[in-house]
Amino acid sequence: MTFILGLTGSIGMGKSATAGMFRDLGIPVHDADAAVHALYQGRAAPLIDAAFPGTVVAGAVDRAKLGAAVLDDADRLKQLEAIIHPLVREEEEAFLRRIAGAASLVVLDIPLLFETGGESRCDAVVVVTAPALIQAQRVLSRAGMTEDKFKGILDKQMPDAEKRRRAHFLVDSSRGFPSAEAQVRSIVVCLAGRPGRNRRRCGEVKPDVA
Repeated sequence: MTFILGLTGSIGMGKSATAGMFRDLGIPVHDADAAVHALYQGRAAPLIDAAFPGTVVAGAVDRAKLGAAVLDDADRLKQLEAIIHPLVREEEEAFLRRIAGAASLVVLDIPLLFETGGESRCDAVVVVTAPALIQAQRVLSRAGMTEDKFKGILDKQMPDAEKRRRAHFLVDSSRGFPSAEAQVRSIVVCLAGRPGRNRRRCGEVKPDVA
């Protein structure tokens, strides 16, 4: 049975780059954020347009408009989640069906894995981490990012220390790409041949409205 490895990490920790390292080793990776983006360009668009008029432009969700529509409104955010979560689940389940029997290890890349309780539905979890100073430097160098926006994002995420405490594996991305790649290879070797357990699908993903 395929071993399902959850991959998560706070903003600026290098999770996406780490997911790419698993792919480079031939490990199938399902990117929950990418699934949301694709849905916004496709079958989620008419559903979101009906619920949030004016947020779809030329057949695709305008994330800035959608973000403004749900900003600081918990009820509207829940309404959006009720639309997008089932669709993301379907995409993930289709991914797992496609690779069933073809891969002994797969990675589910989910930014808010712990925040949604999804770790209990994975066989193990990798947390990508880095010192807070490096994290801040990376995030604040992004176009359009401000200290207030960064703080707001962090306030919605589980602290890195707690994620590290809950992890089965850590990847420290602060030591450069060669070190991170070596850590990823070590995890893959450690899990080689380990069977997965009979579990439900891994955790949810927050809709992308940033």
